[in-house]
Amino acid sequence: MLEVHAFATANSVKVPIALEEMGLAYRLVPVDLRRGEHKTAAFKVMNRNGKVPVLVDRSVPGEGDLVIGESAAILVHLAEKTGQLLPRDGQRRARVFEQLFFHASGLSPAFGQAFRVALQPSPQPEAKSQALAEVERTLGVLNEILERDPYVAGDGYSIADIAHFGWVWRHQSIGATLDKFPFVARWHEEMAARPAVVTAIEKTLALAQ
Repeated sequence: MLEVHAFATANSVKVPIALEEMGLAYRLVPVDLRRGEHKTAAFKVMNRNGKVPVLVDRSVPGEGDLVIGESAAILVHLAEKTGQLLPRDGQRRARVFEQLFFHASGLSPAFGQAFRVALQPSPQPEAKSQALAEVERTLGVLNEILERDPYVAGDGYSIADIAHFGWVWRHQSIGATLDKFPFVARWHEEMAARPAVVTAIEKTLALAQ
């Protein structure tokens, strides 16, 4: 049995997308960030960093439950567990990890900071402008990649696409637009239309209801 402790967030949605794509059965367990449930002692036993999502994998033979946080780490675990969405070939595999690390060091922090600024009651115009400028910079990097290849790590759909999509899916919530990034817009539209992505988004958004 796979349990995903999550909320309706950009990072959380990545895990159900991967699970739906891989055809794995799972149970979503809501962690209401609005009520501070991610800060409770019980939750921090699972993730000392107090962040969602957290995966509890009860199907690891002979090892007991595996409890793992960090969305990218969860995506890698699921890909290696199933043999899906992560190439075994050296160069193609390296490209996926390159994008996962770019996501962790570039795109995710940029979107996260812009989201925090957008949540402020009266965000300073300069802070908002600076945050959106970094979002646009990282989207520009992604646009150049997607001008060359259909997916972010080459010619095959992978967990790197799922990682990037989590935040790009929420671009409107921070006041960003994809108008200047036609190849990102094309990729985003195709991603959003995938049946597994549609289902995962519906299930993830339902956690906030």
